[in-house]
This record gives sequence, structure tokens and C-alpha cells, in this order.
Amino acid sequence: MKKCVFLSVLFNLLLVGTMLSQTPPEPYPPVSGSFSGVKVPHSPDPLVAYRWAKPQAADDLEIYTLSPVSVQADKPANATVKASSIHVTGACNLMFDFGQVNAAWLEFDSENLSGEIEASISEFNEPAVFNAGSEHPKKTARPVRYGNTWRLELNKGLYEGVRFAWIHIRQLDRPADISAVRLVCQIKPANYEGSFSCSDTMLTRIWYTGAYDVKLNLLKEFFGAILMERSDRHSWTGDAHPSQAASMVAFGNYDFVKANLRYTSTQFNGIASYSLYWVLSLIDYYNYTGDKALLDEMLTNACDKLEVAYKHYGQNPSLNFYGWDERLGAGFENPNDTETQNAYKMLSIRVWNEFSAAIMQAGYTQPAAKYRQYADEKIAELRKNAAWTSPLGVHAAADAVNAGFINAKEQENIWQTAFSDRLQRVSYSPFNQFFIIQSLARMQRYDEALATIDDCWGGQLRYGATTFFEVFRPSWNDISRPNDAPVNNQCGYTSLTHPWSAGVTKWLSEEILGVKPTQAGFSAFIIKPHLSKAVTWVKGSVPTLHGTVAASFDLTTGEVEVTIPAGTTATLAIPKAGRTIRSVSFKEQKRFSKSEDADYLYYAGLPEGQYRIKVTYAGKLPDIPVEPLVYAGKLTVKEDISTRGNWKGRYGSKGYLLCNSDSLNNRILLPDFISPLVFNKNGNVHWASGTTDTRALLSVQDGVATRSIGAFITRDPNACDQTMTIDIPVRKGQSYKLSLYFVDWDRQERRSAIEIFDLTNKNLLLPVYMVRDYVEGKYVTFEFDRPVRIRIDHVRGTNAALSGIFFD
Repeated sequence: MKKCVFLSVLFNLLLVGTMLSQTPPEPYPPVSGSFSGVKVPHSPDPLVAYRWAKPQAADDLEIYTLSPVSVQADKPANATVKASSIHVTGACNLMFDFGQVNAAWLEFDSENLSGEIEASISEFNEPAVFNAGSEHPKKTARPVRYGNTWRLELNKGLYEGVRFAWIHIRQLDRPADISAVRLVCQIKPANYEGSFSCSDTMLTRIWYTGAYDVKLNLLKEFFGAILMERSDRHSWTGDAHPSQAASMVAFGNYDFVKANLRYTSTQFNGIASYSLYWVLSLIDYYNYTGDKALLDEMLTNACDKLEVAYKHYGQNPSLNFYGWDERLGAGFENPNDTETQNAYKMLSIRVWNEFSAAIMQAGYTQPAAKYRQYADEKIAELRKNAAWTSPLGVHAAADAVNAGFINAKEQENIWQTAFSDRLQRVSYSPFNQFFIIQSLARMQRYDEALATIDDCWGGQLRYGATTFFEVFRPSWNDISRPNDAPVNNQCGYTSLTHPWSAGVTKWLSEEILGVKPTQAGFSAFIIKPHLSKAVTWVKGSVPTLHGTVAASFDLTTGEVEVTIPAGTTATLAIPKAGRTIRSVSFKEQKRFSKSEDADYLYYAGLPEGQYRIKVTYAGKLPDIPVEPLVYAGKLTVKEDISTRGNWKGRYGSKGYLLCNSDSLNNRILLPDFISPLVFNKNGNVHWASGTTDTRALLSVQDGVATRSIGAFITRDPNACDQTMTIDIPVRKGQSYKLSLYFVDWDRQERRSAIEIFDLTNKNLLLPVYMVRDYVEGKYVTFEFDRPVRIRIDHVRGTNAALSGIFFD
């Protein structure tokens, strides 16, 4: 909201106890626990310290109410904030910030409000708009009145993702009072049985943000995949993999994970890789719980999925989707490209290997041998070509590393070709980023993993995130303020609460805290923290069916404490962190089998109990080299708002394309160093011919003073059509200037973003560029020396619109 004036800080959390009179019927009962847990200041969850007696998978949802932390008005003269109400005397827009995203709907009270009244909600600081097919694409409507209570109802389930809300007083019949502005928030009972904290508070925030992201999406019967209602509130089997993984380490709600595995076991979203992620989730669940009964129940189902992958291998099957990243075919645009097919092959090998290991523990020796043979067969085929790693991009390379078979030479080759560039290690989808950081851990590249975590998940927190996004680029922080409307793109209208992005929570528990099962069900496990000068101490816990594993390590004091539950044994790895360990003393005066390698001192066979240990170190912690995040392209961008439609003599000296300027036909003259341009996903519009409006482009014909104007447009509000691309194939090494002409002809408050990719490998070349305020016409000029793909994304307004392309 422009020119908003801060008025007041309002209330905090108000749990549902006694409801106001004449309130609408709520779909769920009030929360049934109490604030008896530990407060965590780095968590965005208002219920982080709330505890239910015995939460179970069969529990229904419950509700609580939340009051805003602030209110703003665009016309403060027409709104007066009192202790517990707002007095309005004229038209205005009231904007409420509730502090974090919630699964909620908006309610408020007023007995004398009369006039033209609407309300809005959003995950970001402008009223949300979503795609056609949603129950209510525009998240603005007249609230439904129940007595003196008003409720915004946008879909049958009521809830949306809500951090910000608005009451729009379009026209007021008489002065009125508004009180008890609130969100009614739904929640599935789930206690924080796990925990995480460390010397880097950003990582602590990331762990709890991932956990909260998942918690908000726990529905009555299954794991949800999105808060905003945009027509895709399905149970996505692949999305659920990192979501369930995070849920196990944060909440220990194994019975609900089990229920969701059953719920999704027969679902097929038409996405080949998602079937394999379901198998990985089954493996995760079995490793953490040792639940052989579920493994028995699901064995045939899992084997069927693995057989399909075997039939697919090497046949270039239709994959339909692998991720939103450009290098993975940009979602549904080109999902069967070479990188995606390679990634699917590597994922297949990984799942055959891991499933074989899991079912071997369970006693299924014959199928275990079969799937190990599948993996070995395909690995041998790969190695017939000594350069088999060369074509792998970062996603396929990550899947190859995670498959667990590459040798040291192959690993070094993969590192150099796919991972050594910090920028290119960042995937557009935090979902895919989870597998990338898993692979970095397998390669013992923890410093690089932490840098990448900061780029992806830390960047989202700097953007204002209280839950994690469906997609994200670090440069969004350079082009927008915190909580601004995000860039929409091939994923459609971007969701800011997407639990598929929460896998980092499990990664931090397993890799930084270092707690992992080594036998099914945590009957045996390892505690192996990865600490350094970047993270000097860590403390946390992981819930298991035997009890809670707790651990803390401090490199500066040498203090170590661990708790090992009954019925388990542990291997404890004391990190050297680049120093020498002089002594280790157990305060309980116990002796254990000891071994060591270059990085750790190991104590094996620790039985149940609490241990306090003192480690004495010699030497200093090694410095960590700063790894730059560098764009391959040189950012030479020029904006021009004065030329308007008078392009001749200023732009296009070597060629041009006037988009739909002649009815729905383009006027085009390309330079001799460019092959035909390739357009994808654009719609077409012709706005005016023979106009004198100087925003319109001059005719290509000399001596003709008339103007015309059209545009390529994104096809909003169709789902996943909030973007369009232009491929510009030029001769290798050819330098040229490319100018794009944007005009918001019909004054629809358009805001658009430009992304530039190398056309050959689809690597991101430049930071995202935001084009604002182009009603009067705006040229944006870039300089390139290679073939590129231009992706133009909708941000706000009716759509994105491009009216001209000029070469110089």
C-alpha cells in the first residue's frame, strides 16, 4: 500500500476460549493444549511453546485467533485507532500485519459499518491475486456478515495463507467502529519434539521456519502442499518427501507420516520422479521408525514403482515435471530435456540402492539383491563412457552423488563441472535445492553447503519470509523490499508457503547436529556434528520411538553433552574441526571403543544414558575462504524513459521486432548474425493503429508519421502462464546490444521482471531485473556476447507486456 502511515501496534495472540456473541459458526473446536513448552525467539510460530497432551494422527484440526501486530491506513485522517477499535469516518484502506503467515481467514466486528466494504488477504504486502480455476482468484471480496461479525470467505475450506489483511472502505454511509480484527487460524495438533540451535542464528531461524512451514500445511487427513487456494490443493507425492522428512525431525509425528504414506501410496500425479520420491519417503520412515509392518504392507507397491523406473531407464520417458529451474525444463515447459532425463536416471539408481539397503535390513534378501543388481547394471553401463559425468548439470550431478556410487575421480570431475560455481549451485526450486545440499554433504563440502543454504533459505528470510517459498532467486532482495509481491513465473502465481521447501530442516538435524540412524528405528545411530569457524556450537534434539536423542557440542569450550534413549546404542563422533584433540574425558568415568580418522575421534557402542564430556583442543579453527556469488554476464543495463515510441535513429540500427504492431502481425527485421527468434508461451494483443499517442511506436516505413502499438503478453490468469520467453540464437562470440520496449498502454499498473539465461546451458547470467512504472514507455537495454534466453515474468497488474525488441 503506497504512502501508508503507521498508526498503532495492536494485540498479540488470543487463544479461542469464549467466543463473541453472534459470531459465525467455526469449522473446528478451539485449541486444547497449553503454553507449557519452551519459548523459541527464533521461531516464527506463535504456538512454538504450545503443547497438546497426546497429539495423534486421527486428531481433527483446531483453531485459535490471532490479532494484528500493526495497522496502517492510506488516509489517516479518515481512521482513528483507539485502544481496541478503529473509528472510520470516510473512505480508506486499512492494512493489518499479523507478523507471520498463518493458515487462516479474516474476521472483524462492527455493529454500525454500512457502505461499500471489501476485504483482502495476502502472504505479501499487496492484496493477492491468483490464477483462473481458483475458487476465488482475486483474494478480495465483500465479507459475509453474521450479526455484528464480518468474515472474509474465499473458498470452501475458508483458510488461505495470510500474513497481511485489508479492510477496504470504498464508500461509507456514516462513521463506524471496527473492533476485534483477527485471524481465525487452523492448526493440526503437533508438538515440537525436536529442536535445533547453533552459533549461526540464521541457521536456527531456517530450521524453525521450515518446521513451521510444514506445520501450517498439516491437514486433517494428509500433508498439504500449499496454503493459498489456487486450484492445486492436491496431495503431491513428491512435494511430501521433504515435508515429511522435516516433520519427523521437528515433531516426531510418525503416525501421521505413516498415514500420509498410505494416503499417497496409490496416487500418481503424472510425474515419474514423484513415484520415486514416495519410495524415498518410505525408506526415510522405515529408517527412522523400524516399522516393518508398514514396509511389509507397502513392499509390492514400492517394487512396482521401481520396476517402472527400470523400464524407463534409457528410454527418455515422458517425465512431465522435475522442478521449476530453467535447467530442468522450467517445470512443465520442457520437462524432458537432457538434464532432466539424466537426473531421473541418477535418481533411479539412488532409489534402487537405498531401497535395497533398507529391505535387506528387513530380511528381504531376494528383492534386495535384485534392486542392487539393477543399480550395478546401470552404473556399469555409465562407466563404459569415461566421460559420463561431463554432461551432468547441477541437478543431475546432485542425484548422481546422492546415488552413492561415484568414486573420488568422478566426484572431483562432478565438482569442477557442476558445483564449483556458487551461483549455479542455487536451484530456482528450494525443493530441488534439498537434494543439492544433500549431495554437498556427501562430498564433505559443508562450507559450500552452508553458503548455498544462506543464498537460498537465508535469502528468503532476508526477503521477510516466515515460511519458505515455492521458488526463489537471491537477487529478489536487490530488486524488491521485504514482503513485496514476488516474481510470478513458470510455476504460476508464486506461493510463499510451500512445504516442499522444508527439507533443509532435516538436513540441519542430520548434518550440522549430526544425528542419523545407522540401523532401522534408531536402534543404533550416530551423532556426528559438522562444526567449523562458521558454526562453533550446536545444540538440539531428534525424536525417536525410543525417546529423544539430545546432543550439544561447543568447539570454543570443549563441552559436549549427549542423551541416548533406552533400547539404543550410539556412536559418538567428536569433531576435530581442523585442530588437534589433546584429550577427551567422560565425566562418568566410562571407557568405550575408540577410533579416529582425519576429521573425527569416534567412540562406539555408547548405551543409554546421559553423558558429559570435556574435549581439550590445540590450535586455532581454520579460516573459511569467502566464496563469491558471481554472475557470468556483465550487468550493463540502461533504462530510457524519454524516447517513448520515437525509436528510429536511437534503437534498432541492426534490427528490430515490433510486437503485434500491425494488427496481430509483427514488423521484423533481424540482423544477419541472428537466426529466427523463438517465442514461447506469449499471448498477443494489438492496442492501437494510426494513433498520435507518442508512447506508440513509429512506423518502420520512412516518412510515415503514424504510430501503432501491440504487445506480447503473459497469458494471465491461466495457471502457469505468468511468464513468456524469447530465445535469441546469435553467432558464438557476437557482441550486441538488446533493447526491450515496455509500455503499460492501458494503464493496468503493470510490474514485470526480466531473467536472462545462457541459451546453451540455461545457466542464469544476470540478477533478476525489475521493470516498474512503464505507463509512459520504457526501454531496458542489455549488452550480450552470446545466445540468450529472455524470460519476462508477471509481477503485478493484468499481465506483463513487451512491445518491441531492438538490436544495436
